[in-house]
Amino acid sequence: MTELVIVAIDFGTAYSGYAFSLTPSGAEIDPFLKTWGKELGLDTPKTPTCILFNEDKEFVKFGYEAKTIYINMQEEEAKKNYFFENFKMMLYGKKLSKDVLFKAANGKSMKALKVFTEALRYMRKDAIKTINTNTEGRKFIPSDFTWVLTVPAIWDSSAKQFMREAAAQAGIITEGTQEKLIIALEPEAASVWCKKLPADGFITQNHDGGSLSQGTQFMVVDCGGGTIDITVHKVLDGGALEELHKASGNNLGGQTVDRKFKEFLREIFGHGVWDEYERNFPSEVQRIMNEFMFLKKGDDDVMIMCPFNLGTLVQKKKRQEIEKFFEKVQGASWDDGSIKISKEKLDTFFADSLKGIIDSIRETLNKHLNIEYILLVGGYAESKILRQCVIGQFGDQCKVLCPYKPQEVILKGAVQLGKNPAVVASRKSAFTYGVSVCEKFDELKHREDKKFAADGEEFCSDIFMTLLEEGENVGWNEVRRLNFNPVSAGQTGMEIKFYHTHKKNPMYTDEDGVKEVGSLSFRMPTTCGKNHEVKLEIKFGSSNIRVSGTGLVSDVKKSVKMDFMTKA
Repeated sequence: MTELVIVAIDFGTAYSGYAFSLTPSGAEIDPFLKTWGKELGLDTPKTPTCILFNEDKEFVKFGYEAKTIYINMQEEEAKKNYFFENFKMMLYGKKLSKDVLFKAANGKSMKALKVFTEALRYMRKDAIKTINTNTEGRKFIPSDFTWVLTVPAIWDSSAKQFMREAAAQAGIITEGTQEKLIIALEPEAASVWCKKLPADGFITQNHDGGSLSQGTQFMVVDCGGGTIDITVHKVLDGGALEELHKASGNNLGGQTVDRKFKEFLREIFGHGVWDEYERNFPSEVQRIMNEFMFLKKGDDDVMIMCPFNLGTLVQKKKRQEIEKFFEKVQGASWDDGSIKISKEKLDTFFADSLKGIIDSIRETLNKHLNIEYILLVGGYAESKILRQCVIGQFGDQCKVLCPYKPQEVILKGAVQLGKNPAVVASRKSAFTYGVSVCEKFDELKHREDKKFAADGEEFCSDIFMTLLEEGENVGWNEVRRLNFNPVSAGQTGMEIKFYHTHKKNPMYTDEDGVKEVGSLSFRMPTTCGKNHEVKLEIKFGSSNIRVSGTGLVSDVKKSVKMDFMTKA
């Protein structure tokens, strides 16, 4: 029986990890999750998404090790090195190129592609090392695996392409093995795994023991550190999934709560003190935030140890005891060397994030879908405050479920997707896709400036011919075919240009919001006249759109790599 070797990397905003499976192709998958933090007395399914480079921009460490080294650095050394944390969100909502820069904790910049590449290179090497340590008699190399890399469903196409480029530079795929990388949408991966879970696999505050059986419609709310991703699926006959509503969400994940906490600290100590503290002691700020990230999962008062340097700086600049700063602040108090934050104040840090989550869920529920379950997944779903809020808002109309280990389901589902991509049978297109064509000129509907003559006839150029409309269903392996002919008998070449847009029905390819994303060129022998034909095949259903063309007379075959990133 053929062995199916899959490695899934969940590159999260706050935490990252990987899982793998080495099973016969027909066997049930039971993913193995790498655990992290043993050197710190921890045992977690993910490690912090942190990466450290030295002053020469050379990779040093990733994850817990990177954070530990940075936090314990002398401040002068910390200012020289490049430390990046939660950097995945820097891709959100940006026009990306290969040369876009990220700022490190010390304010210095580095190419974002290098940061992501080195992080993925570390994950690749660590995964292969772990697998080879646990297998006897065989040493695996990257090309032996099907790799699955998860991304938020609401990410722009350019961000997904950016991650694919980083994976290539990290050695995960090479020339000729590009098809062995699957870009998986995080909430889809969660859906795939949660569908397999028994009723007792969930925290069941308002769950009567039902299951995600055939015909069930359910919403997945992937609560990550950076983004909130929402998808809606229906379970089909045989267990495959149909996407019912185009992915939606926002950027109000768990980091929003962290930012509110940091803003509160700035309010307590004043901009002058806090800004100088952040500037001079960046590693201590990381220590404070790291402690808060663990404590915010509960719903009790929070106690944060106050670092010595913060207290010293307060006394130096304000010439008063640190206790005085808390006398005029509501929700916080000084408690023998620690900053105590009340549960009521902690709830306010969640307010904006929870409002964004509730509004997004309600907007989706209002689409007249028959949603029976809401599934909360992702690391942020570990927060009791978040779960209780969603149950309080929607528990009377839906069963709100959360797996016992919500941080793991995306990784496990991603492995399952690697084994069987067809498990998500259809998706809603995020864009309208089309090609540029010519039509017979019609003065009643066409622009005069688009008119041109060929072989005694008048044509209109730059017509947007829709191949796939935004929101349209497309099968996971669906192929659409088109044939193109020259407009002139003397034509010596044909260039087919591809575009995408959020518009439903654009008329021309040069309208605002319509972007060229690829092209194919064919030379044509003039002896064929208008009989020369180019056949196109476009595969939309997977995460990577693939287009190939064949000149039927010359038998020349070409493919195009869609480019969604901006030029530097």
